[in-house]
Order: sequence, then C-alpha cells, then structure tokens
Amino acid sequence: MGNRKRRIGSVKTELLVKSKEAMLAAVQIFNNPNIQFKSESFIVLSNIAWTYLLHAYFRSKKIEYRYFTQSGKRRKFDKTKRGAYKYWELERCLNDDKCPIDKVTKSNLKFLIGLRHEIEHQMTTKIDDYLSARFQACCLNYNYYAKKLFGSQFDTDNHLSFSLQFSSIQEEQITQLREFNELPKNIASYINDFDSHISDEDFNDMRYSYRVLYVPKSVNRKGQADKVIEFIPASSPEAKKLNAEYVLIKEKEKPKYLPSQIVKIMKDEGFSKFGMYQHTQHWKSLDAKKKGKGFGVQVAKTWYWYDSWLKEVRKHCRKNAAKYKEST
Repeated sequence: MGNRKRRIGSVKTELLVKSKEAMLAAVQIFNNPNIQFKSESFIVLSNIAWTYLLHAYFRSKKIEYRYFTQSGKRRKFDKTKRGAYKYWELERCLNDDKCPIDKVTKSNLKFLIGLRHEIEHQMTTKIDDYLSARFQACCLNYNYYAKKLFGSQFDTDNHLSFSLQFSSIQEEQITQLREFNELPKNIASYINDFDSHISDEDFNDMRYSYRVLYVPKSVNRKGQADKVIEFIPASSPEAKKLNAEYVLIKEKEKPKYLPSQIVKIMKDEGFSKFGMYQHTQHWKSLDAKKKGKGFGVQVAKTWYWYDSWLKEVRKHCRKNAAKYKEST
C-alpha cells in the first residue's frame, strides 16, 4: 500500500511539472517576436498543460481517467497498438461530473479545443491579434486552478508577464480588430458560431476572454509609478470616465431580434404560414429561454433572440417546409 501511494504521488508530481512546463512554453512561444506560428503553438501546448493538470487532479482523487469497457465486475482498459493505456483527452476531462473547473473557464477551453480542430489540419494566418484576449484568460485561469488545486508550489505567478511591443495600436488597426476580414473563413465562422451559443454574461466574463484597455499615460511627478498597464476597479470613477471618454475598442455586440423580427425573416424566406403562434409554440417546446442554452437574453422586460435561435427556427421551418409554405 505504501509503495502504491508513493507511486500515485510521484506520477501526480510528474504530471504537474510537465503541465507547468507546457503552459510556460506556450506563453514563451506566443511572446517570441521571431516566431510566426504563435496561436497554433499556444493552443496545442496549453491544451496539453490543462490535460495534465486535470489528470493530476483525478489521480490525486483516485478517479479513473483511463478509457475502459465494463464487463460484469471486470474492467477492460482500452490500449493503443503499442500497448499503452488510452487516457482521457481534455474535453472528456471537462465533461466529467467530477471535474473541478467552473463553467466559464470550461467555455474558454472548449473554444480553444474547437479552434484546434479547425487549424490542426490546415495552415492558417493572422489570428494572433483576434484571439489574444482568450489566450490571456486561459493563462490566468490555469494559474488560478494550479494554485487552488495543488498550492502555490505549482503556480506560474513568477513566470507570466506582459510582453513588450515596438509599435503602438493605431486607429486603422483598431478597426481591423473589430472585424474578421483577414481571418480564414472557417476560423471566422467557427468563432461567430461558438460565441452565438454562449450567454452575454459568460461572453463578458474575464475567465472567458480577458480584455485590457490600453490608454497612453504620462507621468508628470517624480516618484509616480510608471507602469505600462494599470488595473483599476470597474466600478471606480476612473473606470467610468474611461468608459465614457476614452474607450478605444468596443466589443462587438451580438445581433438581437424581437420575436416579430424572427417571424418576418421566416415569412420573407417563403415560410408564409409561420406566424407568431407557431414561433411561440416552437420555443416553448424546446424550452429555448432556459438559462444556459444561449438562444437569447432578457433586457429589462423584453426578450431578444440571438442568431443561434434564428438558425434554429430556420432549420425547423426548412424541415417542415410543407407545413409552412403555401402550396403551389
């Protein structure tokens, strides 16, 4: 029994060490000005870092994280052609009921996992600037859970910092960051589709995407701090002043539709028999307003639907075209 405990502890420690190294390597590569393959490398290495972190957690809690089939009381473990055990991938770890990660952090990681699927089979370019806020959130989330689950011994506080750059952000660059014009179509489509399925609350959460506003600042008194980046509480007078006067980049608002607009769009597409009653019956049958489904949002006393719901309604109408179209 003693040897088994030591073995569990040894493997857990090895997993944590490699996990930390993978995350630090991800950040180092992303901050290296001589490397062009930044985002792709970050996504792969951070995925490994989180996978090993959760494997270490499951191992410490004696939770089986190998694939197997149950035959009576016996377990038959899945193995590779070379005889190695098949361990859970990151997404399987996140979906497990015993996973200790919060919902918003999971959304950030699942976004990166899906993005990895899009880029691993084909070359892509110019995605670094668009996704750096989500990478930053991934780093901070990792550091938080490394400390929470295993203590400060395995945190990355002393290693993660802000990278320096030679150019400032110009107005024309800001305009480009607001749009997806230069992104490959499959990447832009994936980002829009993923974001449309999460709530506004989760979308604006720093654990999902960590956005920082850069404002040029001059120090005019000796002894003042001269930091490149300064953090101030969102509720402070300074932050409110910034929001009112100096906001450089405004997050793109997800399109919202009133029920009547959804119905009109469907009628314009030829589904003339699809009216407000049919729309109401459809969303009730799917419990589409339930929190977490990401189909819409309540603003004051009015409910607005997102693009994800418009797509759902369109799919429903096309599937039942004979019912909703005028016979010719």
